[in-house]
Amino acid sequence: MSEHPLSSETRELLEKVSVATLATALYKRGLRNQVIQDVRPVARKGKNMVGPAFTLRYMPAREDRNQLVEFRNPMHPQRHAVETCPAGHVMVMDSRKSAYAASAGDILITRLMMRGAAGVVTDGGFRDAMNIGELEMPSYHSRPSSPTNLTTNEAIDINVPIGCGDAPVFPGDILVGDDDSVIVIPAYMAEEVAKEAVEMTAFEDFALSRVQSGASIIGLYPATKEENLKEFNEWRAENGR
Repeated sequence: MSEHPLSSETRELLEKVSVATLATALYKRGLRNQVIQDVRPVARKGKNMVGPAFTLRYMPAREDRNQLVEFRNPMHPQRHAVETCPAGHVMVMDSRKSAYAASAGDILITRLMMRGAAGVVTDGGFRDAMNIGELEMPSYHSRPSSPTNLTTNEAIDINVPIGCGDAPVFPGDILVGDDDSVIVIPAYMAEEVAKEAVEMTAFEDFALSRVQSGASIIGLYPATKEENLKEFNEWRAENGR
């Protein structure tokens, strides 16, 4: 696990900013491939998912190893991951970018929620997605998928480095998901990135308000004209930002 635990203060900051803004903050630091690709909310929640990563890795299934009887094993990695994911964490699944067969279904995801997980992400698909979308806990996938995961996937390892939607995910990395997508933040830089993203968000909100009032983006976004910076400072004071 990460040596950089997520503080409650940093978690609160990350709950207030968009994945797009975080992607720009990471881009400034040379990290350009941290957004999990082709993954979206099962259902929009109107609030951010934030938590450290707890990972599950799937590999291609081999038929003699992946009969339904495997689910009777209490240490089956998929079941064991659901029962051991720490509260406040996001369970992240490497499903080989394939929604041919499901990564999990509503019973397992409901159990994950009841155990206090902050969310769940797969680069594959969920079965019973219509039920998962109704849960309070945020969930992200590529698309609904009805076949059991045993059809093409074997759950093989827990809490190891994985790839999810072409993004590298290490256990303890900080996952943030909004109503668009999910991003992976290295744990050691989460605090500074969160603080910068809050500042960026304040300016973006100011700039949007000016554009909605008819202002040109030239000299405003980015703020290359001094009068726009002056107006921004006045806007912050007026709006408590």
